[in-house]
Amino acid sequence: MEAIQAPRLPLSDRVQEALAITKRGVDELLIEAEFAQKLARSEQTGVPLRIKLGLDPTAPDLHLGHTVVLNKLRQLQDLGHQVIFLIGDFTSMIGDPSGRNTTRPPLTREQIEANATTYFKQASLVLDPTRTEIRYNSEWCDPLGARGLIQLASRYTVARMMERDDFTKRFKAGTPISVHEFLYPLMQGYDSVALKSDLELGGTDQKFNLLVGRELQKDYGQEPQCILTMPLLEGLDGVEKMSKSKNNYIGITEPANTMFAKVMSISDTMMWKYFDLLSFRSIAEVAALKAAVAGGANPRDAKVALAKEITTRFHSAQAAEDALADFVNRAKGGIPDELPEMQLSGAPLAIGPLLKTTGLCASTSEALRMIDQGGVRIDGQVVSDKGLQVAAGSVVLQVGKRKFMRVHLSA
Repeated sequence: MEAIQAPRLPLSDRVQEALAITKRGVDELLIEAEFAQKLARSEQTGVPLRIKLGLDPTAPDLHLGHTVVLNKLRQLQDLGHQVIFLIGDFTSMIGDPSGRNTTRPPLTREQIEANATTYFKQASLVLDPTRTEIRYNSEWCDPLGARGLIQLASRYTVARMMERDDFTKRFKAGTPISVHEFLYPLMQGYDSVALKSDLELGGTDQKFNLLVGRELQKDYGQEPQCILTMPLLEGLDGVEKMSKSKNNYIGITEPANTMFAKVMSISDTMMWKYFDLLSFRSIAEVAALKAAVAGGANPRDAKVALAKEITTRFHSAQAAEDALADFVNRAKGGIPDELPEMQLSGAPLAIGPLLKTTGLCASTSEALRMIDQGGVRIDGQVVSDKGLQVAAGSVVLQVGKRKFMRVHLSA
């Protein structure tokens, strides 16, 4: 049954502004004209749109790459709309195969609950928790039962399911596809039906699943949701997607000084993408910063503004100011006031194994390579002797610009 089409409404200046904020930094907004009409209707009636983000709590710790979609949710919250933070406790037990060439292993109930608690706590550093509706999709998925699940499956064809890129590639490669994997996009789509969502957000790898929700809503006689996909954020290397496994990430629970320094390490070019995806500054403010840099201003000043904004969000304004002072001190060759400390015995210790033991280098060979490159200091002095034996006492070891450790050595 086709959903009833509402009359088209004129777009006011406020709606145009809301649409521009929504589109900022996005990969796709489908279908833009439909979403503009939803915004116009919301303004006219005073009824907020229902904005859905479904998350399978597969990992408990977030980095800035994870917050890209959360930032967009917060912008939509600030426009007055209702954000629904959906925990996929049911779908997590199926395992989402999106973007993968193998089946993702399902999680246990205990893992899901532990991860979901930590995830929302960290997400609340971006979202306004008082204006966030938390739901669990087991609320409507569990009651479906076998009969309901079969009826839901009858609404989608195998041919349509095989349009998904990762399924097609696996089928052509002869890689097994379990029948239960077809259920994942169906269940995610059914979430949109249950919540009557107006807009669903996700990463670019979620586009197929989001479209399934749109089609199912039509099938259930609902007005179809629009979908918004956000691009992936490159990490500190400016090339690969931000990832802990690639060690190019900025964790949102990292110390303020570390967070600030990492933001300052991104390239001047990549800085503008970070502004688009991570900053809550207005479009006009970011445009003014770009114009200033284009006119000859030091791009470092814009980057400092970005680093202070992000550090303030996850720590405090004072922590951001302190981090800036620490960064300036380090740039001058100074040593931070607060350092991790370690007690070691067996002095004197060779510098290579010592750097490995402290965790400042992954291996002795890496330590020796860093010495060759002039990247190792003891108490601020560059180490050039790879055979150096570090005597008993307290020393500050430094590797690169950001890794420090105060080590107390005893015989």
